[in-house]
Amino acid sequence: MKRNIRLKKILMAALTAVTVLTATGSYSIVNHGAGEVAEAAGRVVKINSCTISGDNVVVNVSASSLPSSDDGKYYLYADEVYQDGTVGKVVATTERASNATFTFPLNHYTAESNLSKKFLVAVKSGGSMIQVSDEHYITNPEAIATKTVARNDHGMKGILPNTADAATFKDLGVAQMVYNLYMGDIVGPSSDPAQPTTEFTYNGATYQFNTAALAQYDGFVRWCSLNNFQLTMTVLNNKTAAGADLIHPLSRDAHVCPGYAMNTDEDGGTQHIKAIAAFLAQRYSGGAYGTVDNWVVGNEVNARTEWYYMNSTNIELNVSEYVKAFRIFYNEIKAVNANARIYTSFDQEWNRKSNPGCFLSKEYLDRFSYYMNREGNVDWSLSVHPYNAPLFDPYAWKQQAQYVNTTLATPYITMENIYILTDYMCRPEMLGPNGNVRNIALSEIGFTSSFGEDAQAASITYAYTMAENNPYITSFILFRETDDAHEMESHIAQGLKNLDGSKKMSYDFYKYLGTAQAATYKAKASEIIGHDVNALVTNRTFLSRGGWFLND
Repeated sequence: MKRNIRLKKILMAALTAVTVLTATGSYSIVNHGAGEVAEAAGRVVKINSCTISGDNVVVNVSASSLPSSDDGKYYLYADEVYQDGTVGKVVATTERASNATFTFPLNHYTAESNLSKKFLVAVKSGGSMIQVSDEHYITNPEAIATKTVARNDHGMKGILPNTADAATFKDLGVAQMVYNLYMGDIVGPSSDPAQPTTEFTYNGATYQFNTAALAQYDGFVRWCSLNNFQLTMTVLNNKTAAGADLIHPLSRDAHVCPGYAMNTDEDGGTQHIKAIAAFLAQRYSGGAYGTVDNWVVGNEVNARTEWYYMNSTNIELNVSEYVKAFRIFYNEIKAVNANARIYTSFDQEWNRKSNPGCFLSKEYLDRFSYYMNREGNVDWSLSVHPYNAPLFDPYAWKQQAQYVNTTLATPYITMENIYILTDYMCRPEMLGPNGNVRNIALSEIGFTSSFGEDAQAASITYAYTMAENNPYITSFILFRETDDAHEMESHIAQGLKNLDGSKKMSYDFYKYLGTAQAATYKAKASEIIGHDVNALVTNRTFLSRGGWFLND
């Protein structure tokens, strides 16, 4: 969803000096690295599993050595995501042992629901409660899913639309759609008196939703279902009066951007986010409105100043707060529809910041993965946006050497080196709980025609061929079907159609990719490129250049 704020980022010729904003408030930040060893030294108990079994939660723990205890017992605390240490509620106790099990009620749909809480083990020592384990979340929320629907997986070709032109999308052979949902817009009383406010009772509290605003999303989800388009919904947190409690305390200054960090620091915001996630899952899991198969929690969350804003440059704080929001959405949605996939989202700035206020996508991904593994590995999925570097570069198959290479230190991940990312996701520490490589969606990708329609057509063909030959990539979502006049001012003309609706050369290229006629268009693209597209992809041939022109 590259709006003007994203374009400015990519168009920067060099890093500029900025004022570094530091986080304020009371937060417990662990300096990972050497600090991890020191922290682990006092946490001799390991939570091996935390799972739902029937109406209960069962937690199994083991101890490398028995911690000292006044009464010989383990205490299991249930903390809200914003709590740290022994400050939540004791939900179970058991005798201290090398191996022990806690069992306690899930209490779903009540004020005491444990579905999206985090758990830790403590002992009473010297008259105080001492935490002796890391935190852990429930990892199988799908065990209680009651509205699971079959996934509509039937092709990777997709589009992030700017129209509702079903005829065009069917002609293109599109199987997938991506759409953006703004939380701040859908909450609160209805903005139209003719449409009564929608109320939703969850975990003992009643929440209001804007029926008039929901109608937009209801209509689009239904439209996708009727036209057999698989839908991915990206959830963004925008500022509105009704959604004020959804904004993180460190995101409430005057900074303006499309997406802000979700409020996982206060009880009201945390409970509201839980209700929203559950409400959306229940509304869009089959039935009258259709189904959302894939949910993306935030957009390009490493782009701190642009898409997931917090007034903090501390990556540990930013990632840990995002992980809390991600856990809520994961558990609440999967507890309704077991087949839904929940994605995190990163941009292409792997090891280079065009905006110094943001985080590198690699370092953010690494910290996200660390927290997810440490607190209970689940089957999260990855959404990436491997645009050319910079965005207006016209040649996907021959990127500039200063921006793209074939090492893990590459500044950018683009379609020419997308395998750097997918290979990285094959590492043991990145795998899902069943040892599987995670689903990887190219949920936003596009190429400009500002420097020639032939370059755009060849770039799309090359990129799609790269994606379809990578076993870990599940979607290729092109942005967009029609040019945008404002973006064209920055040489970004990514549509398959011109402003007047006429088709570009790339239209037919994209239409026939993935079909029996694909070879014809790959041959045409090969002539433009000067190399066989299939051979470039199969052999991972890397062509680089020094500047703007192919003969550089």
